Formats: sequence, structure tokens, C-alpha cells
Amino acid sequence: MFEVAVVSEQPVSLAGLEKLASDAADMRVTAAVATVEELLEMAGHYDVVVLDLPEYADAAEISLAASLGSPLVSAGWRRTGLLTAVRAGARGCVGHRTEQRDIREALHVIAGGGFYVCPRLVGRFQEELARGGGEEPSGLAPREIETLRLIAAGFTHAQIATRMGLSPATVNTYAKRIRAKLNVSNKAELTRAAIELGHYQQKQPLSRAAA
Repeated sequence: MFEVAVVSEQPVSLAGLEKLASDAADMRVTAAVATVEELLEMAGHYDVVVLDLPEYADAAEISLAASLGSPLVSAGWRRTGLLTAVRAGARGCVGHRTEQRDIREALHVIAGGGFYVCPRLVGRFQEELARGGGEEPSGLAPREIETLRLIAAGFTHAQIATRMGLSPATVNTYAKRIRAKLNVSNKAELTRAAIELGHYQQKQPLSRAAA
């Protein structure tokens, strides 16, 4: 029996992916949580970690997930390339429009030690292989870049959590990683680094829903 963990900050996606994996006769979902940090606290190990990332693949989260099992990453793939996800430890990549039968196949392939890219993403994956893929020069993952921009713009961690749809604890984790990667120790240095890297943006007002 293969053990599966499902990670998604979206309750509907979490429930759907959990049911999809549970429906397989040879698989059992032993953890279903909102963040990788929560999964780390459970101190378990899994045959497959299904990691749902709403907008784009976050290399830092993938690397954390890979320490707990073989990640199957579901993402929009808007900002981060497939090769970046694979380098971070992903054993499979699917999109938010991937058919259920393909996700089931991905689960079994990865649980058996294989590698899987859904049919919808094969063409893009081949293109990235041909051009060698791209990496963010600073080493920051996409969500870390977004967090850096918002910190430099003057938002609090609580406001950033609201805007990005994350928990404050996750934002704090991102902030620690950013400081470590950029070798800075305070907000002034962080803002200067954001400007030098081209990641600075002026503060925009919070929407009423996010206020």
C-alpha cells in the first residue's frame, strides 16, 4: 500500500486531490494539510507528496516536499519553468487542467519510482530542455520574489499573508529564507537588495476585501 500526502492551501483542491488518491485501491492518504510546513511538523515520510501550488511552482516548497517523499507538483506554470521544478526535486508535473486519469497515472508512476509529465505539458517541457531552462539569478523562488517585493514596498507580514493567500507563518518562513539567500539582516538591506535585483515596486493600496 502506497502512502500519499496531499498539500494544498485551497480547501476544494485539497479535498479533490485527497479523494482522487484515496480512490486508488493501492493508495492511502495519510496526511492532508494546507502547507508543507505543516507536513514537516508531522515528521512522516510518504511514497508521493502531491503538492498543489495555485499560481506557479515554488522551488523552495518543492525542495521541502522532496525531503518527505517524491513530489507530484500541480501548478499553473506561469512564472516558473518545469525544469526549475525538476531541479528542485519534483518527480512529476501536472497542470490544473490535467485530466483525472492522468493524475492517477502520475501517482502510480511516481510511487513506483518513475518520472511523469502530463501530456498537456510535454511540448513545453521539450522546449525548456532544448533551451536549457532559466534560473532566477538571486536564487529566489517565485513566491519568495513576490514576498520580497511586498516587504520592500512596506507591507507587514500579516498584509502579505492576506494578499498572497498564505498563513502568516508561511510568510515568516519565506522572509527568513530570503534574508539567508541574499545575506541581509534587516529591512533596509532587504529593500536595497530588492532595488538592485529589480524587484522593487511602489506600495499599492490594499483592496477592501484584503484590508
